[in-house]
Amino acid sequence: MDTGLLVLRLVVGFLIAGHGVQKVSFRLGGSGLAGGTEEFRHDGFRGGRLTALAAGGSQIGAGLFLAAGLLTPAAAMAAMGVMTVAGSVKWRKGLWVQNDGYEYPLVLVVVAAVLALTGPGRWSADHVLGLTPWPPWIPVAAVVVGPVSGLLTRAVLRGKPAVEGRSPHARAAR
Repeated sequence: MDTGLLVLRLVVGFLIAGHGVQKVSFRLGGSGLAGGTEEFRHDGFRGGRLTALAAGGSQIGAGLFLAAGLLTPAAAMAAMGVMTVAGSVKWRKGLWVQNDGYEYPLVLVVVAAVLALTGPGRWSADHVLGLTPWPPWIPVAAVVVGPVSGLLTRAVLRGKPAVEGRSPHARAAR
């Protein structure tokens, strides 16, 4: 079980962190902070650069902490929050990822919830630091607060979606 949790944490954690790196830099195929900012504006968010930095930073931090198994409930909560926002953007397109749907964000939310509820395993920073097992209310709170915070963030930062065809992402999709 510990080996499985380690593999799951590493793969999912680094994928979430990599997604955040793409939002704020040109690394890993990203469009830089300006591209991340434009993506958020196109998706109907207010806040500009600060929104892109907060989302990218949250994904980088949550992903790296999940990969390390460090403060796992908090890392899972942050991952669930940002991926809930991503899922809310894709909601109208349906479930399946081939239609740009919310399938992938949903999988990441569920995996983060499972890691919060099961714990990071023996091969984790939490175990080495003696932080596990967590009191039962902590992972449950993380599973509730993560998605709720994502939905609240979406509601607070909701702006008007960009006009179709103005964003570089929209032009590339044609």
